[in-house]
Amino acid sequence: MAPPKRRQRQPCLLLILLAACSVLNSCAAAATTGTLGIRHKPGKQHNSTRHGGGGGGGGSRPGGGLSSCNLFQGSWVYDETLPMYDTAGCPFVEPEFDCQKYGRPDKQYLKYRWRPSSCELPRFNGQELLRRWRGKKILFVGDSISLNQWQSLACMLHAAAPASRTAYRRGNPVSTVTFQEYGVSVAYYRSTYLVDIVEEPAGRVLKLDSITGDASWLAADVLVFNTWHWWTHTGRDQPWDFVQDGGQVMKDMDRLTAFSKGMSTWARWVDSNVDTSRTKVYFQGISPTHYNGAEWGERSRSCAQQTQPIAGSAYPAGPVPAQSAVRAALSGMSKPVYLLDITLMSQLRRDAHPSAYSGGHPGNDCSHWCLAGLPDAWNQILYASLLA
Repeated sequence: MAPPKRRQRQPCLLLILLAACSVLNSCAAAATTGTLGIRHKPGKQHNSTRHGGGGGGGGSRPGGGLSSCNLFQGSWVYDETLPMYDTAGCPFVEPEFDCQKYGRPDKQYLKYRWRPSSCELPRFNGQELLRRWRGKKILFVGDSISLNQWQSLACMLHAAAPASRTAYRRGNPVSTVTFQEYGVSVAYYRSTYLVDIVEEPAGRVLKLDSITGDASWLAADVLVFNTWHWWTHTGRDQPWDFVQDGGQVMKDMDRLTAFSKGMSTWARWVDSNVDTSRTKVYFQGISPTHYNGAEWGERSRSCAQQTQPIAGSAYPAGPVPAQSAVRAALSGMSKPVYLLDITLMSQLRRDAHPSAYSGGHPGNDCSHWCLAGLPDAWNQILYASLLA
């Protein structure tokens, strides 16, 4: 069912940093984007230590000194203390992400830490997260990139509290790891497009203006949404036969346009259904691929046999077009939604994909990410924001 229409709103977009920022100067600056984005009504002061939507707390907090820091602008540095876990000791990892098990010969990709340009990102403390979020549920909703991030966080927490009993359920569409001592559940709900695909007499229809959601989404304390990769799939790889936009049904349409419409539907669903006074909502930014070496100046290369990140803090090919669709959807929302703007930091990691070293993805996989690896850094930023 399509969500009801909303009244036109014109609040401005302000950007906050993970822990503490001063309020941006004016509504005119609100159209810009940067770190975790939050919208609120014009003229309302934003408490410099408040993050909105749950999980706050006083005292000495991870991320408390990150004032004026864009956590998503930086570079990768070698760190001998990494990785944070060994997948051989983590029972939750899918074969497609377990690069070491499936023969990747190098280990240097495990040793890179994300360092923002103007601050240090707090070290991940899984026991602190489990204690602070006792009895809570964190739910990742999206495609296999959400699966990637979910399993990363589950392994990070398992390594931090190895003696804690866990209950693991792998299903479709819902999979869950529960840390029973703490009552914390970390779950994944598979929804590749977020909007609905409906079986009709003519075939499977991707409905750009309809999102049913699920009761489990609304029961979560933290929601991390993601979609993009499946919007580019064509032919036999796409799980629909027709696309519907309003009353118009067609065989296909421009995929970026379709994605933009789907993102707008998701934004309306969040505004209409999620109580952000109890549920903190994130959108994971666009996760890039590395099939085309021309993007970083190696025309005949892909992610295969790459062993080092791209140096520096800029990606030669620039932003991914889908990023604009995400930002446009978020900027029109009335509820606070935080953007995990992972695109640039991930673009720099041409070396972090499974490539040929995947147990469940034949061929050269330059879409997903090895575990341990890059998604751990995404979760380190998520951790800092949850405890800020």
